[in-house]
Amino acid sequence: MRDWLEREIVGNGRLPLLFFLLGFLASFLFIRLSVRMIRAEVKWWPGNVTPGGHHVHHVVFGVVMMLVSGGSIIAVYEDGTQTTGAVLATFFGIGAALVLDEFALIFYLKDVYWSEQGRTSVDAVFVAVAVTGLVLLGFRPLELFDVAGFRSEPDPWLRVAISVATVLNLVLAAIVLAKGKIWTGLVGLFIFPILIVGALRLSRPGAPWARWRYTHKPKRMRRAVVRERRWRRPVIRAKIYVQDLVAGTPSVEHARAAAEEELEHVVHPAPAPISPMGDPSGTIDGLPGPGDAT
Repeated sequence: MRDWLEREIVGNGRLPLLFFLLGFLASFLFIRLSVRMIRAEVKWWPGNVTPGGHHVHHVVFGVVMMLVSGGSIIAVYEDGTQTTGAVLATFFGIGAALVLDEFALIFYLKDVYWSEQGRTSVDAVFVAVAVTGLVLLGFRPLELFDVAGFRSEPDPWLRVAISVATVLNLVLAAIVLAKGKIWTGLVGLFIFPILIVGALRLSRPGAPWARWRYTHKPKRMRRAVVRERRWRRPVIRAKIYVQDLVAGTPSVEHARAAAEEELEHVVHPAPAPISPMGDPSGTIDGLPGPGDAT
């Protein structure tokens, strides 16, 4: 293990990234423990920070810590050591975790920490950990695009080939995201074959791709809906259970009920896009149809 750390992490200059991830995880686990202790009204645990009766959310402390540590990293960029970078990256990771733990508050501009919308924060944290972990293990986004190789390659045709491969990577990623496969697209940016599989398989039924391509192909839309209900149901249950385990009291029955509720919301045929010429090409629920009075 020590040899691997020396060779892969320290030797490749990824020690600050490792300490960023450790600081991020430690901060996130601590703040989640803290808010749950506060919610349970444990008397010996320090409560919320409320100077003058105003509740200061921990996202504020996270932003300040990120600004200070991020500015310090920039200041020592030229002459700082990897150890200095690791120390500052730890504080940056702590601040980032405090911010992302209240990502839902920033996104919805209201305190939804303990509501269903608050799960958005947990999703944001999962994405951050996944991306950092992949980079730490040596994966690179747009793995077909080697920047160093591109700059040092004298053959213009090879440069063109690298550029075309990069564009192909981005196009496939866009297709996968348009099909509603967020995690597939995210991981595929680091592992190219996953992008190919995601781009070839059916779209999720409520995604933009299904709205553009499947509304006039009922068989394909029906296959997408059936596949979504068959394969997404256990995934959604597991996701909600993990989110509740992190964000609140876990309950298998709650995960099952929440999964069914989410499926009812998201697993349905996408409506056809509304024609810019005013032709009847399908309507979204709640909008007037072509025969309704204005």
